[in-house]
Amino acid sequence: MKGLILSIGTVAAALSLTYGLGIASASSNSARTATKVGTASSKLGRILVDRRGRTLYLFAKDRHGRSACSGLCANYWPALTTKGKPQAVNGAHKTLLGTTRRSDGRMQVTYHGHPLYRFSGDSAAGQTSGEGLTDFGGGWWAVSPAGNKIVSGTTPGPGY
Repeated sequence: MKGLILSIGTVAAALSLTYGLGIASASSNSARTATKVGTASSKLGRILVDRRGRTLYLFAKDRHGRSACSGLCANYWPALTTKGKPQAVNGAHKTLLGTTRRSDGRMQVTYHGHPLYRFSGDSAAGQTSGEGLTDFGGGWWAVSPAGNKIVSGTTPGPGY
């Protein structure tokens, strides 16, 4: 009987430890899945970037914080998505970060109400080759730390 009580106590302690580790693991997983938005210097000035230093853009066709880019558009302009609460780092403002649900159900990071995107033509940190393009019926602009579009010397085309 003593052996059985000890075994039950040992199993309970092991389950408690496993459960506790599971919570710690879940907490660290959510920290790892949270998308980070920061700032960096570029030829356009200070811009928003993802955790890899890639430029973040807004799409002029988006309305009321909702993405107007899906399907083929999303192949060229992937949405910045998150599985946790987005985090502001390195000069980005926490109070301007938010999320919006995309038509595919994923959560897209927003900044000052603008859904954020990367450009498939930017292959490395610091590139801004999507700036001023008018793909998919609207202008694409890098985003300032204040949450505004950055307009370089380019002239917006039709649809903006």
